[in-house]
Amino acid sequence: MATKTFNIEGMTCASCVQTVEKETKKLPGVQESNVNLATEKLNISFDENVVSVQDIQAAVDKAGYKALTDTEQKTFAITGMTCASCVQSIEKATRKLDGVMSSNVNLATEKMTIVYNPTVVSVSDITQAVSNAGYEAHEDMETSDSTNEEKDKKQKKIKSMWTRFWSSAVFTVPLFYISMGHMVGLPLPEIIDPMVNPEWFSLLQFILTLPVMIFGWKFFSVGYKTLFRGHPNMDSLVALGTSAAFVYSFGATIAIWLGHSSFAGNLYYESAAVILTLITLGKYLEVRSMGKTSEAIEKLMGLAPKKAIVVRNEKEVEISVDEVVVGDTVIVKPGEKIPVDGVVVEGITSVDESMLTGESIPAEKNAGDNVIGASINKNGTIRYQATKVGKDTALSQIIKLVEDAQGSKAPIAKMADTISGYFVPVVIVIAILSGLAWYFGGQTGLFALTITISVLVIACPCALGLATPTAIMVGTGKGAENGVLIKSGGALETAHKVQTIVFDKTGTITEGRPKVTDIITVNGITEEELLQLTASAEKGSEHPLGEAIVRGAEDKGLEFMKLENFDAIPGHGIEVTVDGKTVLAGNRKLMDDRNISLSKLASTSDELALQGKTPMYIAINNKIAGIIAVADTVKENSLKAIEKLHKMGIEVAMITGDNKGTAEAIAKQVGIDRVLSEVLPEDKANEVKKLQAEGKKVAMVGDGINDAPALAQADIGIAIGSGTDVAMESADIVLMRSDLMDVPTAVELSKSTIRNIKQNLFWAFAYNVLGIPFAMGVIHLFGGPLLNPMVAGAAMSLSSVSVLVNALRLKRFKPSTI
Repeated sequence: MATKTFNIEGMTCASCVQTVEKETKKLPGVQESNVNLATEKLNISFDENVVSVQDIQAAVDKAGYKALTDTEQKTFAITGMTCASCVQSIEKATRKLDGVMSSNVNLATEKMTIVYNPTVVSVSDITQAVSNAGYEAHEDMETSDSTNEEKDKKQKKIKSMWTRFWSSAVFTVPLFYISMGHMVGLPLPEIIDPMVNPEWFSLLQFILTLPVMIFGWKFFSVGYKTLFRGHPNMDSLVALGTSAAFVYSFGATIAIWLGHSSFAGNLYYESAAVILTLITLGKYLEVRSMGKTSEAIEKLMGLAPKKAIVVRNEKEVEISVDEVVVGDTVIVKPGEKIPVDGVVVEGITSVDESMLTGESIPAEKNAGDNVIGASINKNGTIRYQATKVGKDTALSQIIKLVEDAQGSKAPIAKMADTISGYFVPVVIVIAILSGLAWYFGGQTGLFALTITISVLVIACPCALGLATPTAIMVGTGKGAENGVLIKSGGALETAHKVQTIVFDKTGTITEGRPKVTDIITVNGITEEELLQLTASAEKGSEHPLGEAIVRGAEDKGLEFMKLENFDAIPGHGIEVTVDGKTVLAGNRKLMDDRNISLSKLASTSDELALQGKTPMYIAINNKIAGIIAVADTVKENSLKAIEKLHKMGIEVAMITGDNKGTAEAIAKQVGIDRVLSEVLPEDKANEVKKLQAEGKKVAMVGDGINDAPALAQADIGIAIGSGTDVAMESADIVLMRSDLMDVPTAVELSKSTIRNIKQNLFWAFAYNVLGIPFAMGVIHLFGGPLLNPMVAGAAMSLSSVSVLVNALRLKRFKPSTI
């Protein structure tokens, strides 16, 4: 019997406690289940042979809550991987460990993200499991120094690969000439002519091949280690193929020196050397291309300044940006980068935030305004107080989001992952069986060996393993460049299937800040006088309409008059004495109560209301003076974005708490297909559910705060962010700038990425499906050519490179224009 404690999320009352206890007690094997509302914990005793932790979590989830164990998530840098089979081996080895909830390895980033219970399994247990599988795992510390160290490692790896390639080529080129040249009539010195001196002909080839085998030693050390541990990978295939060619040729060389000169025509040294050289070249190109897929992260990291000037003991001192602490007063001069996030306490300037928000116009900053780390101070010196440092800054959060997305797996990768797990062992069996079949079918041992080597060398699990992660890396990086932060591979995949997009109205389609749209006057008063009087009257009001009128007067530079009396009339408006005049401002009820004739203004008011505006009647000294209409205006790009979505065949809905008339007026302005009005914030998620019940894939676009339940309910939650609150948990995609044009951009990027992944997977599968039978000699059975192992090696290298090059085409992605 085991006892475990779970943290329960989502409980609000004693009824929740009862629900969770009831659902878990139903499970077979559960002896006791107690939930504490105060600590939000579930203590449960159960028989591990009957019910699992996952069953308990599923039961709690079914009840409408979440059961979480005390888990940690860590990222490890993995060294020694070469193909998709390596990924499968590491995931399998770590997932076997007790206490490990999930383990995902990304071949493109060479990182493993693992969620585990630290009370059950330790970091050393995890690294040992990886080591037992034949690889090395090092905890990823995520500091700027470790990032630079990782970049240096990549550069060293690229340099090492290039050195290995040209060093191998120096010996392979003359070897190839010696072994094959005489077959096409090229001259050879008599001392190494196979017809005259077969002994020296074979010995020289052996001498030239040996260094290439040494330069390619890593293929053998990794390949055989993983093979003997039961987790063969691509290196195992290369090692087996080239070893077979080398060992056979070495045996033939001994036979030649013992007097059997006929073996001179059966040497395979050049195949072993050329295969190793070409695969090393392929690996070099692969490593270089993989470096380019993570350029987006490097660009973001490059934005962060290294130094900061802070005030310490009333003196200005320059320190490393890592030493800045919350509360420090930071000084930034014109042209300098802002080191960390904070609030301006002194000075006026404009700040270029384009690298983070995509907004090209510099933002004006005064005392009290927020500034974002890594943005550029344009023209004034400011002092500001640091509010977020280190990992908490907006830039760090963006980098973390992009890294997490690049390290995640899309559902589309599952098929390739499953196949990769069985791929290498199956290929080894096919290679051996093919060779034996040809041998027992009457062919020579040399012919059978050629078939076996060709099958081993042409098979390429790398292409399968790289097809999805490389496209996701480039796609999410490209999204970040365009101000679209996609939080996972799953979100990137789902976005292209969206059929309906639901927009929250306030702050999403509209500015979320009412402003004066119309001023209509009667009885000889001017628009300016009416606005000045009304704004002066509303100066003491906290009503959103009153605040909008005050802002309207401030924008026009009008002076406020002195208030003598202020009386708020609930549900009607206000009565104020301003400059000796009695001003009434409110709705029609207020005017009717005071018997004030509205004359023609009643019909004007109705017209304004139909346009989604809120009219306010103004009377001066009990005589109607005019109407001031206030509305939450539509954002500049809302209409364009919705037009673009319609062209993409996507239905657009709007959800709002406003009355039907106001909602439909706004919907008409921007071309909304479906209006969901008078919806309370807590009911928004239910409205999304109703759309999903129609069988539609639904995306929800909101501000990420009031709309959190709806964002979480939708198939894709898209949060509108200003660039300072990018880690909104409820959303799958965060738009850095409040520009709705980024919504169709996110969908387009998803479509482009998924199309790219499908192309990659098609070519990776097609290559192996066509290449392996060709190498087995199937075409030769029908009179076709036999595949040379050297050509097989070249084809294998090119398959991985072609997948990477195709993924890099995504870097050319640009949002379409309408």
